[in-house]
Amino acid sequence: MLLALCLAWSAGCGPAVTPAPAPQMSSTAHRYIKHIVIVIQENRSFDDLFSGYPGADAPSYGYAGTKRIPLRPVALENRGDIRNNWLDAIHGWNHGKMNGFYGEHFYGAPRDFAYAYVPRDESAPYWSMAGEYVLADQMFPTEFGPSFTAHLSLIAGNTTLDPEPIAEVDQPGGYPWGCDGPPGARSHTIDMRRIERFDGPRPCFQNFRTMADTLDAAGVSWKYYASPLRRIGGMVWSEFDSIYSVRYGPDWAKVISPQTRVLSDVEKGALADVSWVTPDWQDSDHTGSGYNRGPSWVASIVNAIGESPYWRSTAIFVLWDDWGGWYDDAPPPQLDYRGLGIRVPCLMISPYARIATGAKTGYVSHTQYEFGSILKFVEEVFALPPLGSTSQGFTDTRATSMLDTFDFTLPPRAFTPIAAPYSKDAFSNERPSYILPDSD
Repeated sequence: MLLALCLAWSAGCGPAVTPAPAPQMSSTAHRYIKHIVIVIQENRSFDDLFSGYPGADAPSYGYAGTKRIPLRPVALENRGDIRNNWLDAIHGWNHGKMNGFYGEHFYGAPRDFAYAYVPRDESAPYWSMAGEYVLADQMFPTEFGPSFTAHLSLIAGNTTLDPEPIAEVDQPGGYPWGCDGPPGARSHTIDMRRIERFDGPRPCFQNFRTMADTLDAAGVSWKYYASPLRRIGGMVWSEFDSIYSVRYGPDWAKVISPQTRVLSDVEKGALADVSWVTPDWQDSDHTGSGYNRGPSWVASIVNAIGESPYWRSTAIFVLWDDWGGWYDDAPPPQLDYRGLGIRVPCLMISPYARIATGAKTGYVSHTQYEFGSILKFVEEVFALPPLGSTSQGFTDTRATSMLDTFDFTLPPRAFTPIAAPYSKDAFSNERPSYILPDSD
């Protein structure tokens, strides 16, 4: 199947961003940071979650063509849905005009459904984290499109397939993702002309070097917390399911299910050096779920770590895997034919979080980051080599590290619990939904 789409793109259509300060030596970071936790939420743009946030690029209105549209509140538990595939992202981006989100809706929702923000009473835990720690307002996914390639970027820093200059895009065919999917499943690809085809390989990849390779080689422990998709049989929602060497090797034991075990691992003193945490459907911020538990789920992880001995040695990154179809005003810089994709929120939570000048807490970073920025920080802290070169499609080499969101010259701050509607116990005792948090 060929989607006859060939779009011009330019590296010069990104927003003005603040150059990153000179990074501190990684040896400095490693003296303070021993644990990194990457919490991945679902499908929200920056403007959708943080519209109106002081000091951030977060307007309260958007544009559909030339028409200015005020953003209106749409609850997390709203049953409506939005299209958010690669082509939808390209339309929303509209060559950097950021005015093509009109009509991205399902199930009878209004045509301007994407022009919205999450009500403040529901996003309050995220705003509290931002007000106390660091909010990055220039975080961009590696490429346009939805969750599958976003999660791949967060473990591999790459979506490029060998031997041709093509990349994975959109969701693969079949259920679920990866090696546990149907034997005949194929994947979508785009080429350097941004033409999309459904002719890619089975998503059980043997060509992706991932963080599992470099972490294992250095003896750095890791875990990937994933929601279960079956009551029996061990099927889980994890991007590592698409990595052949992990799925069929000893590292598969490091994919932990259910994802709520991260809470008990913190309590038992069993937190790995590096952790990825993904949500259950009922704790996801994905639109159409009918739930509003996502902010409390993230707060439960932050509070568990903050109230444990791990607090003084941990950095927590919270980010959303893709924009979910929601409006955003920031044109993503186009670094290659894959993207960067539409902006998402990113929080950095640590006792060493940078503090705004003249303020006691809270800092808004305007530095341009991409998903490879988090992987680069992991590499700096644990003295790991890069996954590969930029010419091979790896993004950790080119990305700006998030090291500049820390300040190790100040004493570590004490932790203040994040208030949330649902307590940590609500998640510790939660029964899995066995529903895909995101099918794309």
